[in-house]
Amino acid sequence: MPTMADVARGAGVSVATVSHVLNGTRPVLAHTRQAVLDAVEELGYTHNTLARSLVTSRTRSIGLAVSAISNPYFTEILQGVEAAALQHGYGLLIADPHDDPAHERKVVQLLHERRVDGMIVAPSADPRELLAYLARHAVPTVLLDRVIDGLGDNAPRFDQVCAENTGPTARLVAHLAGLGHRRIGLVAGLTGLSTTSERVTGYRQGLAAAGLPLDDALVVPGNSESAGAGRATAALMALDAPPTALVTANNAMTIGALRALREQGLSVPDDIALCCFDDFAWADLFSPRLTAVAQPGREIGAEAVRVLLERLATPDRAPRTVRLPCAFVHRTSCGCQEEDGRAAAAVRARAGQSDQSEYPEEGTSRDRRRR
Repeated sequence: MPTMADVARGAGVSVATVSHVLNGTRPVLAHTRQAVLDAVEELGYTHNTLARSLVTSRTRSIGLAVSAISNPYFTEILQGVEAAALQHGYGLLIADPHDDPAHERKVVQLLHERRVDGMIVAPSADPRELLAYLARHAVPTVLLDRVIDGLGDNAPRFDQVCAENTGPTARLVAHLAGLGHRRIGLVAGLTGLSTTSERVTGYRQGLAAAGLPLDDALVVPGNSESAGAGRATAALMALDAPPTALVTANNAMTIGALRALREQGLSVPDDIALCCFDDFAWADLFSPRLTAVAQPGREIGAEAVRVLLERLATPDRAPRTVRLPCAFVHRTSCGCQEEDGRAAAAVRARAGQSDQSEYPEEGTSRDRRRR
């Protein structure tokens, strides 16, 4: 079996240089690094990660605990985490906490027992046990897609990476209000998640900016999943004065809401307009095409890795929260004609304007009879 010394001879460099290339412990000239990698490939050298971890107390592995891995949004985050981890020479161990606080605590402990160098975790709605465990064991951790605060002055603080939630949700409401809607419903997420509370806040801000009153009956929790959103949508449409437009607060709930509307014989957008938080690959294939807020899933995952590696390099620095911007994707489920939406986008592009303006007026309504 070839050794590191064999690789050094094959590349014409020192054993120390080979070590720096394989472990990423010091910058190496590009041509030297390539010579080492070519020698590794030619000789079939296998780096003994376990032996190195016994010496350095590092395994060059990251634990990722994320619920609903099948969700397209979290799939994109996973892809971003994996690509960034591999780029920096780290492997990935993945666990699904199932949004259950007790199970969350167990899977994080299992990842920790496998001696990962750090963790990226999307906390549940009740993360107290999780945070206490991470703090007690001083596990370098980045919280993903959640912002944890309000747990008291003595609560441990962690690095956090997430998307903007409040402003983009207000943007959806403003768009619907600009189309003439006065009763706009919200199918909200799981109570206790920061994403839920921030999107509800954005909904309220959007109403206030449009001069519309807040009606608590128009906000119904869909529990961040399809079945719950179906029940929430049915409850909203059963009101004496049902909404003429809906905002759904994640992609799974969008599917549930569309299913519930179809079961009631209602057409989007002719009978009710719809905008959703979370874009996904097939949103453009629906009829009508879904107007949505698109989160930068891969960028969020990659940024979480970068922040974690910074934490590993400088353990004593102050925790920080990184928020990434979202994009407003204008399609037709809001009631705008296809050509109007495209024309408005073209006008903004010619004017050098962003498609994330605070108070859009693009598009026209197909049906204002119930507004």
